[in-house]
Amino acid sequence: MRRFLRSGHDPARERLKRDLFQFNKTVEHGFPHQPSALGYSQSLRILAIGTRSGAVKLYGAPGVEFMGLHRETNAVVQIHFLPGQCQLVTLLDDNSLHLWSLKVKGGVSELQEDGSFTLRGPPGAAPSATQITVVLPHSSRELLYLGTESGNVFVVQLPAFRTLEDRTISSDAVLQQVESSQPGGGQSRAVCRLPEEARQRRVFEMVEALQEHPRNPDQVLIGYSRGLIVIWDLRASRVLCHFLSSQQLESVCWQRDGHVIVSCHSDGSYCQWPVSGDAPQPEPLRSCMPYGPFPCKAITKIFWLTTKQGLPFTIFQGGMPRASYGDRHCISVIHDGQQTAFDFTSRVIDFTVLTEADPAAAFDDPCALVVLAEEELVVIDLQAAGWPPVQPPYLASLHCSAITCSHHVSNIPLKLWERIVAAGSQQHTHFSTMEWPIDGGTSLAPAPPQRDLLLTGHEDGTVRFWDASGVCLRLLYKLSTVRVFLTDTDPSDSLNVQGEDEWPPLRKVGSFDPYSDDPRLGIQKIFLCKYSGYLAVAGTAGQVLVLELNDEEAEHSVAQVEADLLQDQEGYRWKGHERLCARPGPVRFEPGFQPFVLVQCQPPAVVTSLALHSEWRLVAFGTSHGFGLFDHQQRRQVFVKCTLHPSDQLALEGPLSRVKSLKKSLRQSFRRIRRSRVSSRKRRPAGPSGENGEAGAPAQARPRPLQGQEGAARPERAGVQSMELAPVQRRIEARSAEDSFTGFVRTLYFADTYLRDSSRHCPSLWAGTNGGTVYAFALRVPPAERRMDEPVRAEQAKEIQLMHRAPVVGILVLDGHNVPLPEPLEVAHDLSKSPDMQGGHQLLVVSEEQFKVFTLPKVSAKLKLKLTALEGSRVRRVSVAHFGSCRAEDYGEHHLAVLTNLGDVQVVSLPLLKPQVRYSCIRREDVSGIASCVFTKYGQGFYLISPSEFERFSLSTKWLVEPRCLVDSAETKSHSRPRNGSGPEKALDRTRNSGSQSDGEERRPGRVMEHALLNDERVLKEIQSTLEGDRGSYGDWRSQRVAVGYSLSNGGAE
Repeated sequence: MRRFLRSGHDPARERLKRDLFQFNKTVEHGFPHQPSALGYSQSLRILAIGTRSGAVKLYGAPGVEFMGLHRETNAVVQIHFLPGQCQLVTLLDDNSLHLWSLKVKGGVSELQEDGSFTLRGPPGAAPSATQITVVLPHSSRELLYLGTESGNVFVVQLPAFRTLEDRTISSDAVLQQVESSQPGGGQSRAVCRLPEEARQRRVFEMVEALQEHPRNPDQVLIGYSRGLIVIWDLRASRVLCHFLSSQQLESVCWQRDGHVIVSCHSDGSYCQWPVSGDAPQPEPLRSCMPYGPFPCKAITKIFWLTTKQGLPFTIFQGGMPRASYGDRHCISVIHDGQQTAFDFTSRVIDFTVLTEADPAAAFDDPCALVVLAEEELVVIDLQAAGWPPVQPPYLASLHCSAITCSHHVSNIPLKLWERIVAAGSQQHTHFSTMEWPIDGGTSLAPAPPQRDLLLTGHEDGTVRFWDASGVCLRLLYKLSTVRVFLTDTDPSDSLNVQGEDEWPPLRKVGSFDPYSDDPRLGIQKIFLCKYSGYLAVAGTAGQVLVLELNDEEAEHSVAQVEADLLQDQEGYRWKGHERLCARPGPVRFEPGFQPFVLVQCQPPAVVTSLALHSEWRLVAFGTSHGFGLFDHQQRRQVFVKCTLHPSDQLALEGPLSRVKSLKKSLRQSFRRIRRSRVSSRKRRPAGPSGENGEAGAPAQARPRPLQGQEGAARPERAGVQSMELAPVQRRIEARSAEDSFTGFVRTLYFADTYLRDSSRHCPSLWAGTNGGTVYAFALRVPPAERRMDEPVRAEQAKEIQLMHRAPVVGILVLDGHNVPLPEPLEVAHDLSKSPDMQGGHQLLVVSEEQFKVFTLPKVSAKLKLKLTALEGSRVRRVSVAHFGSCRAEDYGEHHLAVLTNLGDVQVVSLPLLKPQVRYSCIRREDVSGIASCVFTKYGQGFYLISPSEFERFSLSTKWLVEPRCLVDSAETKSHSRPRNGSGPEKALDRTRNSGSQSDGEERRPGRVMEHALLNDERVLKEIQSTLEGDRGSYGDWRSQRVAVGYSLSNGGAE
């Protein structure tokens, strides 16, 4: 009778689920997208970056991070810290001011917005009257001085944002003071030289600079765009002295002792002015055009900094010769006869110089130059000879070349980790040994429990290895595959092509380089075995490289093997790109991962799936034409299998026929809609029917692919009719075998299981295609003593055709205890229990529309979960994850982590396929973010929220990586200078965490919708992305986030 009882609410299971599952978006890795403002606190040693989407991010010591998001999505224009306080003020492009505070709650600091304010003018006043151009937080910590386009300076009291109208410094009052302060006729005539239009046209008199006197808080410097600079006495409300330049003013800097000011101008010049009460209008001490005499671009910002040695630092942005170097983004540093123009590959947003933090110090003694460019943060060591860059422990430029794929590997063995770090350290010799100078706050996060790697493939043919163990995502090592192939440029070419005597003295800095020598070099798939050190990478032009880790530099030839995936087909002609030409002869490789074999697929289509079994020394690869198996120990091909359907002409066009492919895919999509509508009118009710016909028979017993079309249609109709009887299910149209790209290989999987009979298990290879077909090959791998003498043999044993023909996105074999089979060599290293080979094994096939369990070796359907029929969503990513309990240390469960096309993440139990929890993670419109998602083995995930940022999230209560940090303005700070010697690696073992928790409320299944997916315009767009096979980089980032908090993502776990 128990089978008639409905499964009700189980309180014990619900409590256990709360101990296992919890959704948190924890931290954002990488560089903020579209930065727009920079701020720095000398007392807190905290850096702030604002973005165009209204985000404010604070960074201190490694692991100290905060993020806030304005309610408005307006761009952050300026960021200013209040002197000596854990507070900052932001100015947005809608002219609103916002006050933020770092407040301690529960032992950790949190960034909170305290209030906002918009400066209002009198009724009828022009908008420019109150349009803020400059913000000056006064050292009194209670006042803000606001310069405007009208030339007026308004005073606002904090924290109430109350305007003190009686203290307003109007431009008219300043001009009157300038005129009346000159007793002599000569000086009066000097004042008359002020253009009359400067008084009438306010656009020429907007405030460009506001600076407080470094020694006297009662004096403020005001600089106007027309070239007039005045020093205003706040107590007496009068002009003490003024300076007049013939060129438009850009910025002003006050020397530390207050005796000299330096102004920079629109013609590429800067002037030094003496500050003296004896001469109300002094002449400049010096005027210089560093890159003249030819017309130059404006110097937009300048620093004049003193040193104990007596020779100052002059640091400025711009000023390059307009004709020859007007398109360069440069910041120049001049000191002691040395001059360098640091050339950035992206636009410079802002820069600052880290100096002596004690305001009573006699000298500035600059130690580091911090430059915020549009695509990266660069820090230059000003104390070391040659001014080398400092390696940042965070804010990595992930998109230095566009990210094309990702791969996560958990719990790296210490030996492999040390070898990768050692190889990477030899690539970082050009960095300074200075400790990271931005070291404010204290990280309270515990040390990472294990070592994790995140590998990213890039468009330029590189693979970057990132330390993803904690809060800081740090670059460990970079692998380049370019040396294997012949390209237009020599990889040994240096970036600094200029000679020492060239003028201007340009030097390339930064890692952002969006240009690729050849788009065919792009990395599409990565697979790393953490036990053996073997690495397989596959690219856009059908190239598959197998690499091994070598601690020494080596020079050797790379073996080349061609895999013809169309060898049994006739009449097909590849219309896409050509293959890459391999470099002949020996090639010199630096320490690290070095390729020893190259498998070239023909046709040279994008490699869509990749699997590596390091114990058997086999690598499997798949494209849109088929898949193959390669023995990398014997350097020989085992077999290839063509999966092309006769109608798959689209698979032969390649990525260069995108427009034609789009038209064809849309046309075929609408034809399916039309066919489904016609067939729905002809349907009549029929009895229920199962899907037992899906289970594949052995190869020799299955029908030929082109026969029995009518017989195949009957069970499909019966399945659709059975769905009509279920009121909560959507009707899913079975896909035609004639749809394009059905041979597209989506997944490959190695398993040692029962494939032929229940008495003997053997190695096997499984492949799933876009047309819902699963191929199983039995492998015979010789024992170790005869491994080099006997070939590996393969024979097709099974073929399963899913009735709904949805793309197969995942394959998994469960042992007799319903536990996923361990990874290769995992048992040999005593890191996993041996699989149970006594009980019957089960095969899990995950398609975009459903999960289905088969028994092995008979391959009979056991149970299934229809995801699309019940929820209207499709599976985009699936991975096995282990979820540990936050209460019981030794308890855990294996489940499936699933991401759908709606942006939801779900946990589905194994082997019963029962949904456990569901959370909304990624916006459904963010197709690029969904495509980039990758799960880890312990219930975490990454996805791209922009081309340069990964968002990290967690589904587990036990595994959380989030910043926990404390910033205290009252703490005694030593103001110690950064020391050279130890490098930035010391403080990177801490983790960082912060994030918002989301409830696990599950959605109800929607109402029945006929053709719900096929009529969706968004799905039609996604059809093209599927057909294109994720060939490109994750590239459409037009959408903006609208919620406060963190959202993290990436794609493809190990």
